[in-house]
Amino acid sequence: MARYAIGDVQGCYAELMSLLNAMAFNPQNDQIYLVGDLVNRGPFSLETLRWASQSMGISTVLGNHDLHLLAVYAGVSQVKHGDTVQDILAAPDADALIGWLRQQPLLIDLGDVLLVHAGVSPNWSLEDAKNAASEVENALRGEGWKSFLSTMYGNQPASWDVAMPLADRLRFTVNCLTRMRFVTVDGSLQLKYKGERDHAPAGICPWFESKDRLPLPRRVVCGHWSALGLMLKEQVWSLDTGCVWGAALTGIDLDSGQLFQVAARYEYQALLD
Repeated sequence: MARYAIGDVQGCYAELMSLLNAMAFNPQNDQIYLVGDLVNRGPFSLETLRWASQSMGISTVLGNHDLHLLAVYAGVSQVKHGDTVQDILAAPDADALIGWLRQQPLLIDLGDVLLVHAGVSPNWSLEDAKNAASEVENALRGEGWKSFLSTMYGNQPASWDVAMPLADRLRFTVNCLTRMRFVTVDGSLQLKYKGERDHAPAGICPWFESKDRLPLPRRVVCGHWSALGLMLKEQVWSLDTGCVWGAALTGIDLDSGQLFQVAARYEYQALLD
């Protein structure tokens, strides 16, 4: 049995199928873990979501674009320029697809690997991270999921405090697990700067380079940061290689470290401009 992780697909369904081919993926024996952002910005979000929800051997965590789709469907956010989720919203099986997406986790702990979309707060222990993710997952799966989504947006609070009101804890968790790139020297979220790490303003650093980061007894496998590109550090594997921007879709064997890459067929976002 092989275990593979795949970076941000974002509706690049043709490249995804080519990548599975290159991996010789066998759904009877192998397992695929998607690190979030299944949908949006690429041309075939509906096909990608149907494949993920109906195929054997597929697990995923939620990314910020997946949550955006849920918020648009719930009526608490609007379609933005560059979005490609309209075909999902208009699909005859939209309710079933959204229902499936709401059930997906924000964090998967495999015992030796921790899968998230963006990252893990430097101020979280492993137990903190799992408990925080579970709170959001319960909110998404419950009857009040639309109400939760309506309070999900915003950059505050920037620091973790387990005694915060529930809405603040949920927002902080969503921001860490699905949006985070940089933090301040004390580990607080810095969500405004999204540029290259080498040009980051003084006083902030990538979340995985925080000197005060609590140790996690797992390698973190994530995506989200296409400007960072493929990064394979001992404790962090980042797999978003910007397929939707015309670069590549990347997968990796979680046990051997063998890499698989498929070049993007188009620079899809440029086609929308």
